[in-house]
Amino acid sequence: MNINEKLSKELDITLNQVQNVIELLDQGNTVPFIARYRKEITGGMDDTKLRLFNERLIYIRNLEDRKNTVIKTIDEIGKLTDELKLSIENAETLTEVEDLYRPFKPKKRTKATIAIEKGLQGLADFILSGAEKVDALEEGKKYINEEKGVLKSVDAVEGACNIIAETVSDDADIRKWMRAFLNSTSFIETSGSNEKSTPYEMYYEYKEKVKTIPGHRILAINRGENEGVLKVKIACNMDEIKEKIKKKYLKENEFTDKYVSISIDDSLKRLLYPSVEREIRNEMTERAEEGAIKIFKENLKSLLMQQPIKGKVVLGYDPGFRTGCKLAVLDPTGKLLDIGTIYPTVPQNDVDGAIRVMKALVYKYNIEIVSLGNGTASRESEIVLERLIKEVHEEKKKNLSYVVVSESGASVYSASELAAKEYPNIDVSIRGAISIGRRVQDPLAELVKIDPKSIGVGQYQHDINSKALDESLKGVVEACVNSVGIDLNIATPSLLNYVAGISPAISENIVSFRNENGIFKNRNELLNVKRLGPKVFEQCAGFLRIPESDEILDNTSVHPESYKQAKELLNILGINYSEVKRGELKQIDKGFNDKKYEELSAKLGIGIPTLKDIVKEISKPGRDPREDLPKPIFKTGVMDISHLKPGMRLLGTIRNVADFGAFVDIGVHQDGLIHISQLSSKFIKHPLDVVKVGDIVEVEVLEIDDKRKRIGLTMRFSTL
Repeated sequence: MNINEKLSKELDITLNQVQNVIELLDQGNTVPFIARYRKEITGGMDDTKLRLFNERLIYIRNLEDRKNTVIKTIDEIGKLTDELKLSIENAETLTEVEDLYRPFKPKKRTKATIAIEKGLQGLADFILSGAEKVDALEEGKKYINEEKGVLKSVDAVEGACNIIAETVSDDADIRKWMRAFLNSTSFIETSGSNEKSTPYEMYYEYKEKVKTIPGHRILAINRGENEGVLKVKIACNMDEIKEKIKKKYLKENEFTDKYVSISIDDSLKRLLYPSVEREIRNEMTERAEEGAIKIFKENLKSLLMQQPIKGKVVLGYDPGFRTGCKLAVLDPTGKLLDIGTIYPTVPQNDVDGAIRVMKALVYKYNIEIVSLGNGTASRESEIVLERLIKEVHEEKKKNLSYVVVSESGASVYSASELAAKEYPNIDVSIRGAISIGRRVQDPLAELVKIDPKSIGVGQYQHDINSKALDESLKGVVEACVNSVGIDLNIATPSLLNYVAGISPAISENIVSFRNENGIFKNRNELLNVKRLGPKVFEQCAGFLRIPESDEILDNTSVHPESYKQAKELLNILGINYSEVKRGELKQIDKGFNDKKYEELSAKLGIGIPTLKDIVKEISKPGRDPREDLPKPIFKTGVMDISHLKPGMRLLGTIRNVADFGAFVDIGVHQDGLIHISQLSSKFIKHPLDVVKVGDIVEVEVLEIDDKRKRIGLTMRFSTL
């Protein structure tokens, strides 16, 4: 089966689709561009499927390259047989290829290689063959060689047994069977000291099947082992493994089988089992990491795609104790208008002074929303904000509200080189308040400035393979940015970096061009940017919006390559261009059927998917796909964990999702947990089947542990 056939079968797509996508990728096209603007060629494959396609294409190509290298290497040493070559060519994974290559792979000096150097390979072959009824000790006399250190027959047999032990360990068929056997029947067992309390107490005496243990427990066990708290092993029926190997290697020869049995026992203890056990542990970890990355990707996507609160002046509020609470006033575009520091918390407790400062800012800048970080002193700050909201309403009849946002990563951003470049004359502590404020105005634009691992929506993210996590999360951010599109005239380099085809160097050049020449007046001006040639323009242009352009299509996701057809469509439908510019069109395809789309497609010379996208875009130019998502919960009052009672129903915001449940902000400073068993009255495989980060959900309080600050919640109202 060739590469195209494999991809067709794995992804359930046609061979024609496979060939088309490979050609597009090999031509240097990006996944977002292909997904959005080459739907006719790909058969409508979405961004997620295209990324999976690309990952599998790279893996299979690497697999084929490795097969060719292994075949060539074995052939060069004169040990390649037709059977071995066929086995390598038919291998489905890199692990299988390495198993087949293992016996021929150059090794460090081992007991077996030393025995081979002493000329004992022939004796090992004699014992393994079991062809003659001659005791191995008697045969071993022929291999005595004082110069090579083989002084006695028993020395020769011992060396031969070392060779046999390594032969058994290198047996590709045995290793493959053993991996399958351990994966299906073995247990992971953990033990730890009972003398001290640690987060790993549940694993001090723990046992679970390898094939069913969930990923979050694997990662927890790994962390406990790395910290020296836990001892971990894979336990299985060793007798069954021995019988399997003996069935293959024993020849019913009483003179030689006893030495083969000794070698098998030695191999299992010293070589084979430890090696396969490591492989199983690695496979478990990889499986757990893949699951954790998947969860992280879904959480990150939901967080980035939260609805932005546009057209509002926002007060960013970064709470603190000793050094005070930092304030930053931002205009509706995120521009910094004013800053300040107040001290309403301990040790100063200057609540009156804090209220005076915030009132002055609220009245001066007509602030409507306070964006409060959820970190240290946020609970105390909520009490102050409750008083501020009350007094502002009493004095000016002005409505003011606040929203609690996650401040994860704000401190990382504040101290970053990027933040220093954006705000060179602003104190590090104030930059955190700016970030917190902007997270309400445009979560996507602000959060792309922060390393995704620092955003706080993962599961054991610091224990995961960094490269794999970074690549996956970059893909998520890229997909979100290109799905929404960005305003070319206000976008920062950190946001531009994620636009299809734009490198960090080109993003800097775009901003430099904008600073030197003023705002972009149309998309074609991008071609004047240094290093931004026709290919990059093709990839990025459709994702960049220019609201100021006289060409209204520049403020849509219609690609410049389709402008001619879009305008012809308007003429055919009798729509005045000015109507599009004013955004007066609602649903111009009302009453269209398949036949109508086919007629228009043929007349315009474009595919139906592209035609439908054009219709959608000109119906509502400048539309933000996040507008339809739920808004964050705005608050005017404050609650404490002591106010909670079992049975109380509340609205909350999903802050994080893990394998075992979802964490919900219900406005009491401490997130509550909805265990997976309490998310639905129906069986669900994973919390992501029911909720995602940013969802507004109604929950009911199950239990409160004030001492440990734990809140149990449920969404299974019908069962209570």
